[in-house]
Amino acid sequence: MPLWQQLMLVSHALQGIRGGQSGTAVVEAVDAKLRPGVQALLFQVLRNLGRAEALRGQLVARKPPPAADALLCTALALAWDTQAAPYEPFTLVNQAVEAAKRGQATRGQASFINACLRRFLRERDALVTATDADPVARWNHPAWWIRQLRQDHPAHWERILQANNAHAPMALRVNQQKCTLAQYQKALAAINLEANVAGSHGLELARPVPVHALPGFSDGWVSVQDTAAQQAAPLLLHALDLTQPLRVLDACAAPGGKTAHLLEHAPAGAPLHVTALEVDASRSARIHDTLQRLGLSAQILVADASRPQDWWQSQCEGLPFDAILLDAPCTASGIVRRHPDVRWLRRESDVAQLAQLQRHILQALWPLLKPGGRLLYCTCSVFKAEGDLQIQTFLAHNTNARLLPSPGHLIPGIRDKAGPVPDNAAGDHDGFFYALLQKSAP
Repeated sequence: MPLWQQLMLVSHALQGIRGGQSGTAVVEAVDAKLRPGVQALLFQVLRNLGRAEALRGQLVARKPPPAADALLCTALALAWDTQAAPYEPFTLVNQAVEAAKRGQATRGQASFINACLRRFLRERDALVTATDADPVARWNHPAWWIRQLRQDHPAHWERILQANNAHAPMALRVNQQKCTLAQYQKALAAINLEANVAGSHGLELARPVPVHALPGFSDGWVSVQDTAAQQAAPLLLHALDLTQPLRVLDACAAPGGKTAHLLEHAPAGAPLHVTALEVDASRSARIHDTLQRLGLSAQILVADASRPQDWWQSQCEGLPFDAILLDAPCTASGIVRRHPDVRWLRRESDVAQLAQLQRHILQALWPLLKPGGRLLYCTCSVFKAEGDLQIQTFLAHNTNARLLPSPGHLIPGIRDKAGPVPDNAAGDHDGFFYALLQKSAP
């Protein structure tokens, strides 16, 4: 595939993200054969978009039309750092100009794009230096995001931003009902795949591979899941008597990774009844697919966790749950290294809006928990409004709730946190938050 065509597709994807589409959606719109290469370039563009936009601001006085700007910023994002550029900057510039000439929406701007990029090649060092003082250019995150991290994590905000711009490792969760960590490591070694143990159920691959290349994947031996997310099931089920019948609710369950881990974590044949909720029907289908591959079963409901009046009595007989896992909707600020589009799609106002939704779901589900039961609240966010502050507010308004020892905020790249519950995720994990609540007797 010619590089100019790849750059055209990447710029189209960037334009879609700027228009509000998710990175997943724009990549899935690309032909399957071309998708891996386009995604790799797109992710690099998104991880350098702040710098690219700052450079564009140095080159032009007025922002170009959307299609021309997307192509110009694509080229600048890929070419500005000569050490990390996927191709020689001169080649990238030539091919970007070729893409401009061939694109219907950019043909009229081809000479303009050519002039901008040729000037960039001539004055690269001076232009980069002129943008170094811009925090958005330096960190490749929106200004509001940087401010929020500095406020929430004054000792770690730079490390978080650095982690966000790195490539995330491929982490696996071994289904220990089917094989052990050591056995699966040997299976990987047999096909020359190196993996290190990360946590009590996880392995971290030295290099990513397609899931169909993983031994036993279709037979349910293993799942792809970050080691921070792998803490949910052990935290919730710890100290519960898994030999007795237990009712567990997994709210906001799609795509089913944590639902599956709850079932895997219980001993084979344990009387564990799991109800998995998902408000979106298409995402709910992914829970079915996940459990079917692993040979597991659960009650799956297309329902809104914030409206138990619609499903608790009719589908669950109004019986209280022994344990509830609430993986609440959030900004996903802890997983932007895997989804670099998130930082550019989110708005500052989203944090407060999502915190309000989380608060509403917490209050709606709390009455469904039996006295003595446990609720594990978690988000894949590093913002304290969706973590520490959310739980402190909940505890202040619910005197029958007690906070049990919990990991709290897990910071990407930092495994030395102190406290009653250490960071057991190990490996190079994503950003996450965990709070384990227990309901007292009336």
